[in-house]
Amino acid sequence: MNTDVNAQLETHLAKKMTSECIQPPYLKKGDTVAIVAPSGILKSREGEVQQAVALLKSWGLHAVIGKNVFKQGHHFAGTDDERCEDLQKAMDDPKISAIWCARGGYGTVRILDKLDYTTFKKNPKWVIGYSDITALHNQLHKEGIQSLHALMCVSLTNDLSKISETVETFKAALFGNPFNYTLKGSDYNRVGETSGALIGGNLTILHTMLGSKESLDTNGKILFIEEIGEYKYHIDRMLQSMKRAGYFDNLNGLVVGDMSKLRKNTTLWGSSIEQLILDALSDYDFPIAFHMPAGHEKDNRALVLGRKVELKVGKGQSTLKFVD
Repeated sequence: MNTDVNAQLETHLAKKMTSECIQPPYLKKGDTVAIVAPSGILKSREGEVQQAVALLKSWGLHAVIGKNVFKQGHHFAGTDDERCEDLQKAMDDPKISAIWCARGGYGTVRILDKLDYTTFKKNPKWVIGYSDITALHNQLHKEGIQSLHALMCVSLTNDLSKISETVETFKAALFGNPFNYTLKGSDYNRVGETSGALIGGNLTILHTMLGSKESLDTNGKILFIEEIGEYKYHIDRMLQSMKRAGYFDNLNGLVVGDMSKLRKNTTLWGSSIEQLILDALSDYDFPIAFHMPAGHEKDNRALVLGRKVELKVGKGQSTLKFVD
């Protein structure tokens, strides 16, 4: 590790005394990003991974692709051991400055107990992804390290101008350029102001973590949730289960991202997804902001998980400001 990185890391470690999670060093030109696949298979997705390599190169970064990324182990990108091998190698390699997950799907939870953070915690680096990668974000948060909820390699499109905000906020987060969000308003918003460390991700994965050592401590935090392909009653069931487990008891605020491609049951739920969430959380008074453009839509803005944010929620608009 060079002197500049050592100095930056010492500063970040010092911040541990005043912040929830250590911030990995921001990237600079010449740094290397490892592309790994801890979840679903990448059959016929080589083109998108190469596009990701080209994007990193355009930013002055180098890329290395894990040796097992394009393997197949039934549903997964290789066996559990192969997927873990690529991720662990990237975590431990001092020449790697960030780890970019190629895709989600399902499978990360199967390798969590195989990971060793001993070396990683001495040289923390950004881990990037969303959806199934929420399981890894949870573990990183429990280890006290910030991570990046952002697009993955397979999120890229042939015309990047169609996802310009997604790409620009991803780059800004990696290189340490300031960015905050103004969200469009909603009559469903629960008005208020609050602050706390931002945590969360995919609702199904957060629910899956209940009862495990990766289940998040939400005390004093602001929770972000998003979902795809679920029935409304499934979402209600997850929220009710989390509620009964005390998940929301000391939460400071909720930011709701995209609820994409919701399925219709033969017996209709009878209310909007926004009202469902408000009803499930009616026992609490923390602010709730809808319309965060993050999740499984093309407009998937970057979020720094583990970093303190200030949330101001109004009917006309809401603001989410990251605090260094």
